[in-house]
Amino acid sequence: MNTSGNMPPVPLADCIDRAIQKIGSYIAWSYVLLVLVIMTQVILRKGFSSGLILLEELQWHLYAVGVMFGLAYAQTTNSHIRVDLFYTGFRARSKYIIEIFGILVLVLPFISIIFLHSLEFVADAWRINEHSESPSGLPWRWLIKSVIPFSMAMLALAALSRLYRDTVLLFRGDA
Repeated sequence: MNTSGNMPPVPLADCIDRAIQKIGSYIAWSYVLLVLVIMTQVILRKGFSSGLILLEELQWHLYAVGVMFGLAYAQTTNSHIRVDLFYTGFRARSKYIIEIFGILVLVLPFISIIFLHSLEFVADAWRINEHSESPSGLPWRWLIKSVIPFSMAMLALAALSRLYRDTVLLFRGDA
């Protein structure tokens, strides 16, 4: 079963995409938790004139987890935002070439830079056991910072899967 929209099947890429989508479907539950946290915070603030800093920080963290891992999910389902003004009218071969070029020249270098720079950032957070500056805030800021390299690695895997798929389809001549 092809998991990348209406693209022709490429077994290895389909397998990678399914795995990323499975992880993404579990992480999507963070949005349900996010809504519950927001509702709780609103009720506390508006109903009892007392919100919790811990809940406010938890909102930021849950949103970050959903967005960061959602990038890889969007890549595998081809549901990311793109400007299709001209692209939709191109032949399949031209689209594959554009995708390959975009992944090699734009996406992978971007992911590499973010990933490499995040390693020291995360290591420092772990080293000092970074936590919220607020006494009543979340105690494990190093944990949310760890999402950055993990999500970038997953996005890189998704981009490599797409690169492989488009390369195979280009050389196979699928339209």
